[in-house]
Amino acid sequence: MGSADGPKADETDGDARKARDTAVSERRFRFLVAGYAVSSYGTFLNMVALNLFVYETTGRALAMGLFMAVRLASGFVAGLVVGGLLARFSAKSIMLWANVGQGAVMLVLILAPDGMLTGALMAVSVVIGACGTLFMVALRSSIPEMVGEDRRAWANSLSITGRSLAMVAGFASAGIVVSLVGYTAAFVVDMATFVACAVTVALLPIAGGKGAGGPAPKSSEDTEGSEGTKNSESFESSGGSGGSGAGKDASAAKNGRRWRPVAFIALAAAPGMGLMVALRGVDAFGSSSHNAALPIYSTSLDASNPAVFVSAFWCVWALGNIGAQQVIQRYAQRTGRSVGALGFGYGTVVMSAAFIAAFAGLPLAVTAVIALIAGAADGLTEVAYTSHLQTLPATLRGHAFGLSATFENLGFGVGMILVAAALDRFSPLAVVGWSHGAAIVVAVVFLLRVAGVRRAERTGRAGLRKEEAVEGRPDRGDRDGAEVSGG
Repeated sequence: MGSADGPKADETDGDARKARDTAVSERRFRFLVAGYAVSSYGTFLNMVALNLFVYETTGRALAMGLFMAVRLASGFVAGLVVGGLLARFSAKSIMLWANVGQGAVMLVLILAPDGMLTGALMAVSVVIGACGTLFMVALRSSIPEMVGEDRRAWANSLSITGRSLAMVAGFASAGIVVSLVGYTAAFVVDMATFVACAVTVALLPIAGGKGAGGPAPKSSEDTEGSEGTKNSESFESSGGSGGSGAGKDASAAKNGRRWRPVAFIALAAAPGMGLMVALRGVDAFGSSSHNAALPIYSTSLDASNPAVFVSAFWCVWALGNIGAQQVIQRYAQRTGRSVGALGFGYGTVVMSAAFIAAFAGLPLAVTAVIALIAGAADGLTEVAYTSHLQTLPATLRGHAFGLSATFENLGFGVGMILVAAALDRFSPLAVVGWSHGAAIVVAVVFLLRVAGVRRAERTGRAGLRKEEAVEGRPDRGDRDGAEVSGG
């Protein structure tokens, strides 16, 4: 009796300890998300304030476009190198110095004399673009180590909610802050948000980075058996990209070498992963179209006050995004499952279709509903995509997120150039239609790919069950069955 009670007591203590550890890790992550939301507010505030300041300082729209291009190019390069950095340094140090760098460059801009403003602005665009990507990749790739595999959907949803709230606050307050207290005060507020996030990161124990070695993470099964649940197995067993070659590249990643091959191996580590990242890049291309077309469309609705429609649209979009996060968090908590690869594909189709419909000249009440749907679908795709990439082995995850950030910056940057040229000749509806239409086409291809993989897996499982059922049956003349019947 006593010996039987011992393991039960130990098991109870183990469960209680695990529950306490989970509660502590979740509380720490909430503090991290709060700091991230504060810095995101600064990011969206300076997107408006800096663009206005560049235009006012130079008097040329071309300079504003160049500023944005340099920012995107810096993010593009940072996405290529961040996987190697995560193999060398901890995620905490990367997140910390990313915020310190952004705060420091804002201080340089504040103190820069008039003759050096152009150089200071270019420095700001480089540092903000690069450090924003570094922080985002370090955060997303380290979430499974911070909160555990089974809580990654909840953590992704929470971080996206914080970012969405920050976006609304940043965009809504930017004009007020600039008009009431001026550019310098806005830059001081911006710098303070990065300092606040840096302090938060410095005070918290944050896991991740430095190769994050160990066995491949085992994730809870995605919705309807998402292919992401077999990523580590697919990586280990795939010929060529898996096996010893991949192991050597993963070891090189730990030492910070050969980051490019490892990044592409990360995309080959599971069926459809490369297509998923490509779809993300095409989706970013589509996003550039509605971002560029919204001011033009808003001006056509109300030339005297075009900012009203843009602000209202993004506020309603954010409400839909935040509402979707609440639903996803409750779904993950109740079922222990994430939305999976299918959620990403269907969400992309719905989101792109909603953005196209938003420019169709429908009544404002209908457009508000469309914006709400677009925000909800955008929130779904964000969580599904991030959660799916997090099923990769830890040694490859940072490289995959870095390459994904590169594709996103490339898609958005190329899109801004093409869309700006197209809007001079075509209507916003036409430009947004073909841009997001391309995303819908790739999303359909992706969904067909996922469906094909799952159909093959179900066929394989059915065949295995049939063989197991047949084995040992006397009426099939099986050897074991004959022996049983003969006995």
